[in-house]
Order: sequence, then structure tokens, then C-alpha cells
Amino acid sequence: MRDAFSNALVSAAKQDPKVLLLTGDHGYALFDAFRHACPDQYLNCGIAEQNMVGVAAGLAKAGFRPIVYGLAAFVPIRVLEQIKIDVCYENLPVTFIGDGAGVVYAQLGTSHQSTEDIAALRAVPQISIYSPGDRFELTACAERIMHNPGPAYLRIGKADLGDIHSAPLSNWSNGDLIAATNTGAPFLFVATGSGVKLAQKVAAALGNADVISAPCLKPFPELSLRTLAKGREAIITFEEHSIYGGLGGLVAETLMGHYLGTFVRVGIQDRFSEICGNYTYLMESHGLAPESVEKRIRKALDASAQLQQ
Repeated sequence: MRDAFSNALVSAAKQDPKVLLLTGDHGYALFDAFRHACPDQYLNCGIAEQNMVGVAAGLAKAGFRPIVYGLAAFVPIRVLEQIKIDVCYENLPVTFIGDGAGVVYAQLGTSHQSTEDIAALRAVPQISIYSPGDRFELTACAERIMHNPGPAYLRIGKADLGDIHSAPLSNWSNGDLIAATNTGAPFLFVATGSGVKLAQKVAAALGNADVISAPCLKPFPELSLRTLAKGREAIITFEEHSIYGGLGGLVAETLMGHYLGTFVRVGIQDRFSEICGNYTYLMESHGLAPESVEKRIRKALDASAQLQQ
């Protein structure tokens, strides 16, 4: 997915010399291709993220199309006020890239993890929110963002989990949820970002479940979800984000008054990461290992069945 991200940046910059990439002193090889192809469109703003957003806002007012890159713990969380006032209030065409969202930076602790970025930005007017699950979704989201005249946030989580789709999403639009599997099964799994891979693993173990990916969280495809939800016995959401204010909240708000079946939100519970370890270990500590999630869902389904007896 990182190669797709790099390719999307280079492609956008080559097509439009007004596209500028701003980073907060990230010297990653991720940007080598961009610096080689478009050296005059790359700005290192230093470790001063709030100022970087102000610079991006000024450049946008001057007719440029800035792309602001940072770790999701810093962009958007550290710069939320600047995103709100400097960019969104004036509806400027600035794109924010939050890399390493969720608990990807497991060894670095809570200061470098971001499980609240979707919730924080959902309440800010004007900004679109994208959360791709694989390279094909990332490319499609990048294309949508470049045609979006306002602010946008692209959330990138664990980048090496593998593909969800087998080909580019040539016909995808913001108004669609994307079927990873959709056969009319009794259970509907709605997932975003790295949560799609988790949903696929749990669906394979549980059976009777269709997996749907939601790469666009704002504006959210409400009509598409309500159509897919009809007749389902259970709906489960999957996200590497807090269960509050993210995909789970979006689905609950959308289906309120339209769905009365079993509903489960799979995500980060209301707590910080209090231990360190690698990514897999930390996901397990948050109860997000496939086996733990499957057990939890089975328990919820059994409880629902008993209530109906």
C-alpha cells in the first residue's frame, strides 16, 4: 500500500505543478521517488506541525494544492485547531495524510498511536475523511481527493496486510460501500482500513457473513448501508479506532430507526495502550486478534438468540 501511496503522490504532482508535498522532517525513503520526480514541489517544514498547517493554508490561498503528511498522532491530532480554523473554516483545498493510524507504532506507546482521529475530524465541518484498506482503495481515494475542491483527510493504517480486492476500483464512487464478499449472508461485516482484513479472517472462521469495506467515512454512504442492512440478522463493524465516534458510531447513527437486529462494534475499547510490544502483540492486548473477535461475536449472537426465545 505504501508503494501505491508514493505512486499516487508522484502522479498528482506530475499532473499538476500546483501540488506541493509538506512534511514535518520525515526523511523516509517513502518520499525518494517524489523528491526525484518533483524536487521543487517538496517542502520540509521541520518538526513544527502546527506551523506546517498554517503554511499549507497560506499556500492554498495562493492557488497551490498542498498535501500535508505526518503521523496520525500528529496530523490530525496535534494540529486539530489549525485544521479547523486555518483550513476547514475557509474550505481550502488542503489534503492531510495521517500515516500509522491506529496502533501501528506499537513500540512507541500511546504518544505515537492514534485511535481517535476519525472521531475528532468527523465533527469538523467541510472536511472529507478516507480510510482505505488496500492499495486499490488507496489509489481510488487519492483520485477522489484530487477532484475534491475542499479539505480532505486520508487515514493510512497498517500498510502490509495484503490486498482486499483483486483489481483497481474503476467504478467506485463516494456513494458506495465496496463488497469484499456479498452473497446475502445473514451477517453483515462493515469494516474500514486495516479492519477489513480482520473482518475477512473472522468471516472465514465464522461463516454466514458478508464483508463490506467503507473507504469513505465522510460523506458516509448512508443509503448504500441501509440497503445492505435489510434482512440481516446481525451487523458487526470492524475498525482499528476507538469504538466511539468512528465507523461503529457512523453505522449506529445511520441505521437508527432502520435496523433492530444484533449490532456489535469491534475496535479499540475506552482505554489507552498501557503496554508496549510489536503490532500483533498490541492488537491482541486490545482484544483484536481474530480468535478473540470471533469468540466475542459468537457470544453476542448466542445472547441475542436466547433473548428471542
